[in-house]
Amino acid sequence: MADNYANTADKSVLWDWLTTVDHKKIAIMYLIAGTLFFVKAGVMALFMRIQLMRPEMEFITGQTFNELITMHGTIMLFLAATPLIFAFMNFAVPLQIGARDVAFPFVNALGFWIFFFGGLLLSVSWFFGGGPDAGWTSYVPLASREHGGLGIDFYVLGLQVSGIGTLVSGINFIVTIINMRAPGMTMMRLPLFVWTTLVVSILIVFAFTPLAAGLALLMLDRIFGGQFFIPGMDGNVVLWQHIFWIFGHPEVYILVLPAFGIISEVIPAFSRKRLFGYSAMVFATLVIAFLGFMVWVHHMFTVGIGPVANSIFAIATMAIAVPTGIKIFNWLFTMWGGKLTFNTAMLCASSFVPTFVLGGVTGVMLAMAPVDHLYHDTYFVVAHFHYIIIGGIVLGLFAALFYWYPKMFGHKLNEALGKWMFWLFYIGFHLTFFVQHILGLIGMQRRIYTYLEGQGMATMNMISTIGTFIMAFAVVLLVFNVVYSAYKSERITERDPWDARTLEWATNTPVPEYNFAQTPQVRSLDPWFYEKVHGDGTMKPAEPLDDIHMPNGSILPFMIGLGLFIGGFGFIMMNMENPIVPPLLVVILGAVLTFGSMGLRSIKEDHGYNIPLERIKKIEKEAS
Repeated sequence: MADNYANTADKSVLWDWLTTVDHKKIAIMYLIAGTLFFVKAGVMALFMRIQLMRPEMEFITGQTFNELITMHGTIMLFLAATPLIFAFMNFAVPLQIGARDVAFPFVNALGFWIFFFGGLLLSVSWFFGGGPDAGWTSYVPLASREHGGLGIDFYVLGLQVSGIGTLVSGINFIVTIINMRAPGMTMMRLPLFVWTTLVVSILIVFAFTPLAAGLALLMLDRIFGGQFFIPGMDGNVVLWQHIFWIFGHPEVYILVLPAFGIISEVIPAFSRKRLFGYSAMVFATLVIAFLGFMVWVHHMFTVGIGPVANSIFAIATMAIAVPTGIKIFNWLFTMWGGKLTFNTAMLCASSFVPTFVLGGVTGVMLAMAPVDHLYHDTYFVVAHFHYIIIGGIVLGLFAALFYWYPKMFGHKLNEALGKWMFWLFYIGFHLTFFVQHILGLIGMQRRIYTYLEGQGMATMNMISTIGTFIMAFAVVLLVFNVVYSAYKSERITERDPWDARTLEWATNTPVPEYNFAQTPQVRSLDPWFYEKVHGDGTMKPAEPLDDIHMPNGSILPFMIGLGLFIGGFGFIMMNMENPIVPPLLVVILGAVLTFGSMGLRSIKEDHGYNIPLERIKKIEKEAS
């Protein structure tokens, strides 16, 4: 076993990252992949805003605009925000519950590679006649075989593959949080970020399943001549809307709740106070998740489902404001009277609160069915949605990045550059989207690629575009900060540079492969802070120091993801004119690679390896 450990250190860097099952490395891969997709979707937003900067611009065509607006929304929600959140879940959650890894390390790697290859499958659509062009919701009949081009097939298959990766990752986190907690870590001692991860993972299981079913039905319509959504053949286009929004509204909370959890970690850390109303925050999280499944029809108020249904879903939508309000006040009470430190992480976290409130208020306005009839197809909805997504999720992700960065990479990001980034992004964000509320109220429709002179929209569209460029510059500054800090920042070896409260700050920096040399004994909420105040400043061990068993890396998750990519591409080829290779052959190749890798995993005995006690003592001694 000891020799096996020695062999793992001899792997090349590329092979190590391709085969890793270490949750910390997988977190970094999610972070890199999500950032790349985020930048890609951001560039698309820039192109759209340039087109809308002035009346009757001809920077891009209407068809290109449709493709950009579809890919921008799809990538931002499925391939940027989701993996960036998964990055921090992967890194922080096992450490916060005192675990050495997630419950199923192999499945964790599998989830990443399936997500990544699904995103890659969607992205290559540009090289085969253009991206999908039916909007990020892909409403039928726009997305039907009759009206939608080949890009829709890439949308359908890419999201199917990517969604499988997200689904298996969600299941993994549920098992991890329920079964892998350190002794003494009861459910009501879990950090709020762990609670939101658990709730979001449950949402993923129940929300991504109907999406997978809907995409499968749409695939059958488009590739195999099905008729689920074709009215002329007794199909129903409204059925797709129900299926999509049964997923689509919980998806908003899948993205927002982890941001709530991040804010609930960062604000107490830099307020030097325990989170106010912990039990109420947990309860509010559960209520928000439950109500999130009860409100999907508010996206369909203009479909014509009748006043009774509209009223029921309007009331349910407004009800979500109550548990959300509990969270808002608890964050404010946590800061009230605290010893506040306004570094970049705290700036992002505290500014999240008023920004999200503004997005929530416009959401309550849209919850009123008669008002929604007026606002529904206008830029007011675009403004509301981006205040939730950017003002909520992106600010939360920025807070998480600056907060956990020292633990992830062994050095802090530059604070001066960070604050410049924050203020530029925050000002640019409000310039971009606040005026869009007014544009919507004066009648600017969403999803249009041009507008006429003399409609009173030119000045505000110019302001919105300027704001977008300021936000883009802020993101460039963040990337520069990452590169600059990697070379210039002082290396951090102390466990807890923030004087924080939770268990991830109790282990060494950089975090060793095994996380904790001895599983910690948890004695309170905020266990690390408790031991600093009531103990000797170290976590009490729940087990003797001994060899630690760890899982082996594997190339099979990468191969399974690659097989799904090839198989999905083969199905898309069935709608291509004169494909070079028979599509069925490509499908079979993908299936052989996927199921062959699964079979190999099933029959191959892999007992992992032990890190010897002597090695652990050496690592701990060097870190102390």
